[in-house]
Amino acid sequence: MIRKSFFYLIILLVFNSCYKDIVILSVEIEPVLISSEINIRALEIKKNRVYTATSNGSILYFDTDKSDVISEISYSVENDSIIPNFRSLAVTTNDVFAISISNPALLFKNGKLVYKEEHPKVFYDSIEFWNDNEGIAIGDFTDDCISIIITRDAGDSWKKLDCSVFSDIKASEGFFAASDTNISIVDDYTWIASGGINSRVYFSVDKGRSWQIYNTPILQGESTTGIFSIDFYDKNNGFAIGGDYTKPKINSLNKITTSDGGKTWKSIADNQSPGYRSCVQYFPNSNGQKLLAVGFNGIDYSSDRGLTWKHLSDDGYYTVRFLNDNVAYAAGNGKISKLYFK
Repeated sequence: MIRKSFFYLIILLVFNSCYKDIVILSVEIEPVLISSEINIRALEIKKNRVYTATSNGSILYFDTDKSDVISEISYSVENDSIIPNFRSLAVTTNDVFAISISNPALLFKNGKLVYKEEHPKVFYDSIEFWNDNEGIAIGDFTDDCISIIITRDAGDSWKKLDCSVFSDIKASEGFFAASDTNISIVDDYTWIASGGINSRVYFSVDKGRSWQIYNTPILQGESTTGIFSIDFYDKNNGFAIGGDYTKPKINSLNKITTSDGGKTWKSIADNQSPGYRSCVQYFPNSNGQKLLAVGFNGIDYSSDRGLTWKHLSDDGYYTVRFLNDNVAYAAGNGKISKLYFK
């Protein structure tokens, strides 16, 4: 018994020692693309390939080992005067999806139009896939209900959910198209973060067939407030960030965390930086300890589940995704960059 306890103690000490060795102290930023003509809020990484969708209608990609060679996915629209404003992007094994935000909302699969929605209030904010066949996109209120469309046939067709599947819809809430991270998926579990006058979390255990809605303590009450980004490390541990993008220095009630799958949330690191951020992501293979947050005011890092934060850079970005434990790609106004964490 003594030997076994001693063995576990050694393992714990080794783990703690290794963990301390990988605490991030700085970030090195390598520009990949600089252009005043691009504005990027949607970015995904799949099989060492980086994909982005821009507000001026471009869907771009490049391989991580050949970032100087940037290619574009072509598409066509019925009316040449329409330039899709893309803020949402999803990539499966074989397919690339991008959806534009406003009327008409246009959803493309590998450059082919597969869904079109016309409505004065239509505005799609985020898109994700559970697997190669099933995916979900979310948008703001049209006809007194939030907009959620789902595919079960690899994105060839999409169907809007009936409002009856939601128990408590509030017309005063919507979603933010700030970083394409309003949706977080772990296996069949799905969390969607809303914002505005009310900011809540929609939760589904069955890939969008049924839903529960949970309240949050995040800053809310104005159209510019609420959750802007949500991420789950596993089915229990999640983090959300936001605030008020018109008052980015407010750093109270803008960071919240959950350990019970989103049923309850608590505010964390109140009155500590960072203030408003548009995107938060867990570091891969960090046991849910390490978080990265980006926004137009810079890059911030936490090594203790969001309890304390270190400001790494004033370089501003809208969104970020990880390539591996130490490398990520970030995009924003006029730029894409590679981030090396040291």
